Amino acid sequence: MERDPLELSIVIPAYNEARRLPGTLRNIMDYLATQPFRSEVLVVDDGSSDTTAEIAAAWPGVELLRRDHRGKGFAVREGALAARGRYILLSDADLAVPIDEWPKLMVRLQAGDQLVIGSREGVGASREGEPWYRHVMGRVFNWLIALIALRGINDTQCGFKAMPRQTAQILFRRMRIYGDDAPIVQGAAVTAYDVELLFLAQKAGYRISEVPVRWHYGNETKVRLVNDSLRNLRDILQVRLNDLRGSYDQRLSKDDS
Repeated sequence: MERDPLELSIVIPAYNEARRLPGTLRNIMDYLATQPFRSEVLVVDDGSSDTTAEIAAAWPGVELLRRDHRGKGFAVREGALAARGRYILLSDADLAVPIDEWPKLMVRLQAGDQLVIGSREGVGASREGEPWYRHVMGRVFNWLIALIALRGINDTQCGFKAMPRQTAQILFRRMRIYGDDAPIVQGAAVTAYDVELLFLAQKAGYRISEVPVRWHYGNETKVRLVNDSLRNLRDILQVRLNDLRGSYDQRLSKDDS
């Protein structure tokens, strides 16, 4: 008798996460042990200089992907393309959104949505421990995103996102900024890969939904306010430029899904 197919793949990009990763993996694996479906957990090590890769490799039931240090966007893409589950859930290494929020996204996927994103905005969402200035910066950044590239998305940057595997294969293979030729970077590189992903989904006419989630601000965040703000602004401008050049037009349509 054939085993049930994999229902869920959880992709976790990780750069120098030796301190936080054990707790995250413990919470995720404990949760999955209570679920009736088969699943897999993929940790994509983004060229860490600490013991992140060794921790993930030694953890029972976790698959490790080692990659050069090319930033979060590249790591997420590599994990999503390697995932084998029916659905793919992207989650940050600090598990800022608890894993038990997954059923909220699953309901929308089962209803036929092709990209479901956790949102820290709107009725039912909560933001715990976030400094006021970080919230203001996030709102300003989302305003810029809406002005330049995306409309109708309240929170593009929450790391808790899910999609069917086929959708992931289509969208991530068409990404340009953090594709196969993404350059090696220095230090932590938080990116706006989310903007390109959502832009491609909107361009293809995919059904996108936002689901309010609980989110906790991590004191050990790797976000560097000036450097990452400039990098993220560059990313959203590059998305618009790529679109004007026609870089996203080839074979991208809602019929792909």
